[in-house]
Amino acid sequence: MTFKKTAAAILAATLITGSAFAMKPVTLVDQGSFLAGGTVVTAPGDYVGTTEPTNNAGETLHGDHAYVFYQMPKNARRTALVFLHGHGQSAKTWETTPDGRDGFQNIFLEKRYKTYLVDEPRRGRAGRSTVAASISARPDDQLWFNNFRIGQWPNYNDNVVFPKDAASQDQFFRAMTPDTGAFDSSVVAKAMTAVFDKVGDGVLMTHSAGGGPGWETAIASSHVKGVIALEPGTFSFPEGMVPPVEETTSPFPAKGTAVSMDDFMKITKIPIVVYYGDNIPKGDTPVANWGEDTWRIRWNLAKKWEALVNQYGGHVEVVSLPDVGLKGNTHFMMEDLNNRDVADLIEAWLHKQGLDKSVFS
Repeated sequence: MTFKKTAAAILAATLITGSAFAMKPVTLVDQGSFLAGGTVVTAPGDYVGTTEPTNNAGETLHGDHAYVFYQMPKNARRTALVFLHGHGQSAKTWETTPDGRDGFQNIFLEKRYKTYLVDEPRRGRAGRSTVAASISARPDDQLWFNNFRIGQWPNYNDNVVFPKDAASQDQFFRAMTPDTGAFDSSVVAKAMTAVFDKVGDGVLMTHSAGGGPGWETAIASSHVKGVIALEPGTFSFPEGMVPPVEETTSPFPAKGTAVSMDDFMKITKIPIVVYYGDNIPKGDTPVANWGEDTWRIRWNLAKKWEALVNQYGGHVEVVSLPDVGLKGNTHFMMEDLNNRDVADLIEAWLHKQGLDKSVFS
């Protein structure tokens, strides 16, 4: 779509999908993309490319930035939603689901939110890294199937609400995206802070490994007015108060990160909600299914963090979806068959926090 802007008016376009699961028509007043943050590396020496084009002396490398695709619906709400994906993913996480239904991008556009979808530094369309890395071709689809609580390969969990057909499974596996440089939470957070400098006030929605840099972004940017975290893997605790690492059968232990008390207190100033799906064992005893135990220990860490933040005056809710009536959700609740119900729950939280105000109200 092409958008022509003038001082008098903005040409509106209507977004219509051709899928059998097509969203309701949404009138867009703007869409586009931009790059935010990052660094510049300069090779030693003087640039002499006019005579030695293969000599990179003095040349620059722009990298470690975020890529952002945004859409703004007509009569948009005041607060934008900024979406940050998790490990092995890209902004595709929030787009069309593996079986062709609307993802959170379209669902929240329908709800009149401005949406900003991010590819984090060294991933996807932000793949220009300032550090070298080799990309593995190791087969690991089944590892993620198990770890994301879809089931234990090749079997699906009995109550799972994830699409089970072969075509959807193929689409899901193909969405995995490699790192083009070492994952660095601080690099991601710096780029995300630059995203919010561009966007202005908004709510940050993170998924999984996006949770760690999400907390750092909320600490660094006053533009973050709330955080919605979907199954984050780590949390920021004050120095000297990080809980010990819990025993687990999982190869992925749950570790908190340490921040200064001043930074921790910044987290207490904004509303935060954390959601976890189904099939997560509760308690302090490890279970044999490592894929489920991965999330037992993360749930326990989340509850410890919730108690501590709220003890210091914060506003954190850690929610188990089955406890509020949503059953069978996987680690990818934004792609599950009931993703609209999950989005409605999030919408209700945004309303409760006063973060759904209209620009025109």
